Amino acid sequence: MTVPNNWLIIGAGAIGTYVGGSLLQAGDTVTFLEQPAAAARIRQRGLSLLLEKEPVQLSHPDLVDSIQAALDQRAYDAVIFALKSFDTATAVQSLLPYREGLPPLICFQNGVENEVLLAEAFGAENVIAGTITSAISRGAAGEIILERKRGLGLSSLHPRSVEFVQAFEAAGLNARLYPRPLDMKWSKLLTNLIGSAASAILDMAPGEIFAHPGLFHLELCQQREALRVMRAQGIRAINLPGVPVRFFALAARWLPESVSQRLFQRLVGRGRGAKMPSLHIDLHSGRGITEVDYLNGAVVRAGEKTGVPTPVNQLLNQTLLDLVAGNKQVEDYRHKPEKLLKGIS
Repeated sequence: MTVPNNWLIIGAGAIGTYVGGSLLQAGDTVTFLEQPAAAARIRQRGLSLLLEKEPVQLSHPDLVDSIQAALDQRAYDAVIFALKSFDTATAVQSLLPYREGLPPLICFQNGVENEVLLAEAFGAENVIAGTITSAISRGAAGEIILERKRGLGLSSLHPRSVEFVQAFEAAGLNARLYPRPLDMKWSKLLTNLIGSAASAILDMAPGEIFAHPGLFHLELCQQREALRVMRAQGIRAINLPGVPVRFFALAARWLPESVSQRLFQRLVGRGRGAKMPSLHIDLHSGRGITEVDYLNGAVVRAGEKTGVPTPVNQLLNQTLLDLVAGNKQVEDYRHKPEKLLKGIS
């Protein structure tokens, strides 16, 4: 008989709730760690997870608002990072006083730099890179919706990786091990870049971005820059659960632009065509912060280290950062592709 696992999940947003709710359904024990204000809202309304088969109501989730409270409750088999990348540094600082007693840290965050921060603070031997490709969104208050189940990936380099993947499989998360975690993380980054920053900047859906010849060229240049940066680091594009990333990469690199545009239009249309990406939501909800610097910005920083020019990623990153900061006006870019395209002419 399998012994239930104890999980501490930092972040009760879309990813954290999806993973945590699935593990709870499989019989594991899950504690969510959230910031006090968010924790108070969740205590009031609970969490709702709409899976493929039926809704799962987490009326009274085990929820704490400090790491001390979490560690006072029980020992954990693993800590799962399910935060936005801009919250990683704060979470690391809160965990540092307790690092001697921490279990392995699993990082399901977007971007390619979070594992580096965690490794510097807690040791690379204690950090397990991961990625999630299932499409998850927020519905009404406290409601998380699984839109398309694909799966998750986990580095195979940790001694307990097989054990954790088995637990995720038992929870129906479609887990797979990857022996080259940087391949896995950078391949996920390639998918995060698609129709994302340009959509936020121009207030246009990804489907509209890929239908516009000039904007598609911008998207293609963005991908090609990222692929060149990957090659300079010895990192390969690989397929992820439910996502043929290697095929996308080969198409972006080798197919004629007119052919690849039709291909990407079909692929994007089946996925996020009319759905606004998280970068768009971050900007247009007025949150005042965005993950773009951990996506396009990560490509730029890696390009600087490897000597690979990344002007399109630089343009997208800086433009969106300026819009979020109020240094540029959203209305100046809304539905104005020519305004953005001037930056690369």
